[in-house]
Amino acid sequence: MSDKEYIVSFLDNIWVEYGLSDNTLAAYKTDLTSFSSWLLKQRKSLLTIESSDISSYLADRLAQGVSARSSARFLSSLKRFYSYLIREAVIIEDPTAIIDAPKLARSLPSTLSEADVEGLLNAPDTSTALGYRDRAMLELLYASGLRVTELVGLALSEINFRQGLVRVTGKGNKERLVPVGEEALDWLQTFIERWRLDILGDKKADVVFPTNRGGGMTRQAFWYIIKRYAAKADIHKDISPHTLRHAFATHLLNHGADLRVVQLLLGHSDLSTTQIYTHIAKERLKDIHERFHPRG
Repeated sequence: MSDKEYIVSFLDNIWVEYGLSDNTLAAYKTDLTSFSSWLLKQRKSLLTIESSDISSYLADRLAQGVSARSSARFLSSLKRFYSYLIREAVIIEDPTAIIDAPKLARSLPSTLSEADVEGLLNAPDTSTALGYRDRAMLELLYASGLRVTELVGLALSEINFRQGLVRVTGKGNKERLVPVGEEALDWLQTFIERWRLDILGDKKADVVFPTNRGGGMTRQAFWYIIKRYAAKADIHKDISPHTLRHAFATHLLNHGADLRVVQLLLGHSDLSTTQIYTHIAKERLKDIHERFHPRG
């Protein structure tokens, strides 16, 4: 089998076994295909490499200005690929075994103050159907911490107004129930009952937030929407749909929420992924202490 065939076999296997998202599979494919192309120039293949080849490739990436985070992701892809080859008895020794991942500085996600969020939520013109849709989307995003893909793909059947819950399918096809506050539910219900059909016209759609063309909104389209409203609200920060997800988590922790509850709401499989928000909350507490304590 060629490198390409082994890569395809690997991707098929982990898709079936783990139900990984299309984005994750695409990242694996990009990493492995790029490495395979590099090896071809060295007259080698994925099955004939040594640890020194991986080190040389990582050094080349570093010289080209590739970030440590991207190299760490590449190495993670490679380790999983060779673990698969060993399990399938294609190779005996793992060439990644003695390669350490690059050290990563722990970056804190960008977030918004509660005043910033209020300004952003108030930015859409709710006297129009599209403006009301956008306000409902922003309210739901901040109230639930959904990922943008979960938000734009949300179906009418996944909302339970009586119980105040939305059912979403997140990464790895994992389903979770997320509670939504009364205010966001009110915006959502009014949009569906009063404005949604104005956008759809005679078209049919299952998504809660349709476009004028009758289909669901893309992630990129919502990214542009949130950028526009941030500018209108005079928010001078690098903002994206994910920023409201960060704000959701940070504000919950600032108001005393338990970290494991936030983990469940965000749909994180690992608590360590959620723990980064505690650093933001601690910075907020430190700032409050310095500002208001007599010996701060």
